[in-house]
Amino acid sequence: MSDDDTTVQVYRVYIKAPAHTIWDAITKPEWTARYGYGGLSEYDPRSGGGYVGRANAGMIAHGAPEVAADGEVIEFDPPRKLVQTFRLLMDPSLAAEGFTRLTYEITESPGGVCALTVVHDVTGAPGMAALMRGDFDATGAGGGWAWTLSGLKTLLETGKEMAS
Repeated sequence: MSDDDTTVQVYRVYIKAPAHTIWDAITKPEWTARYGYGGLSEYDPRSGGGYVGRANAGMIAHGAPEVAADGEVIEFDPPRKLVQTFRLLMDPSLAAEGFTRLTYEITESPGGVCALTVVHDVTGAPGMAALMRGDFDATGAGGGWAWTLSGLKTLLETGKEMAS
């Protein structure tokens, strides 16, 4: 296996919010619709449960399928750790790359600040790696994980959605 075949992306953001609030913002559709790509994330909260990421109205209007992403829950440990598989269905070439592995870890610190670490193992999925790095931001495809986590932090700390 070459270095090009293995890619693990790690992102960390510090958020002034309780761990349970960050957890809810990651796992509850009423929150996920307010940051990132604005889709509704639905989890069956157990190991082996399903994950569905639904497209927002704007995505559907541009031809995206209603179910934009899917996967399986591997570990569900509120409010500390969520591990899941993830496959983007909106683009046939990305869907063909198969499932990647996504881990969210929330660590509480004194003073009401939590570290949210996202580890996205995109081994063998170069298109997904590029998308999550934000390589297509200039084309309107969003800024990947950095953009999504910035939106989450903004929402939780100000109560307002980040301008898109």
